[in-house]
Amino acid sequence: MVRLIIASKNAHKIQEIKAALAAATINLTVLSLADLPDLPDIVEDGKTFVENASKKAETISAKYPDDFVLADDSGLTIPALNGEPGVYSARYAGDHDDAANNRKVLAKLAGCRGIEREAFFTTVMVMVGPNRRNLETVGRVDGFITESWDGQAGFGYDPIFYYAPAEKTFAEMTLSEKNSLSHRGRALQELVNELPAWLAE
Repeated sequence: MVRLIIASKNAHKIQEIKAALAAATINLTVLSLADLPDLPDIVEDGKTFVENASKKAETISAKYPDDFVLADDSGLTIPALNGEPGVYSARYAGDHDDAANNRKVLAKLAGCRGIEREAFFTTVMVMVGPNRRNLETVGRVDGFITESWDGQAGFGYDPIFYYAPAEKTFAEMTLSEKNSLSHRGRALQELVNELPAWLAE
């Protein structure tokens, strides 16, 4: 069976992708980076989510050219902050410090009201494989940055990202509730929809 390498070691993300493929009856042997004996160095220095996701997928594909490789990149974009934190979302205030990242966003938006607090999450997924074009999908969810947060629940920017249709932040949602409408969930659904035709190319 054809192998699909997911460019991640995140067990939850791997399980989510496996479940989506199974639901669509797409039969691929799914591996994560944790299953590979030898990994190339990947420097995520792209200016866009597409560049970073493509670089991850193509770097791993160069090492494992007979397999399919799926990579993604995600982040928070705030138009009032000229698109920050964007591709620097995970390290906006340092190295993967969620609380510091949230504090920096809230500080930068101090005094901003209404539409100035608009924000959106984006996930870009890129799948590469032998002798075919790259398959790219995008998921987006729009919301607002809250004016404060208790710092107790969720991860990343979830505690300060308010989703109006649900009248709550991402951090206040159950995991299944968040997955049903998240940017990554939407990108993954689009990928699964396009995958059968792409695999047949």
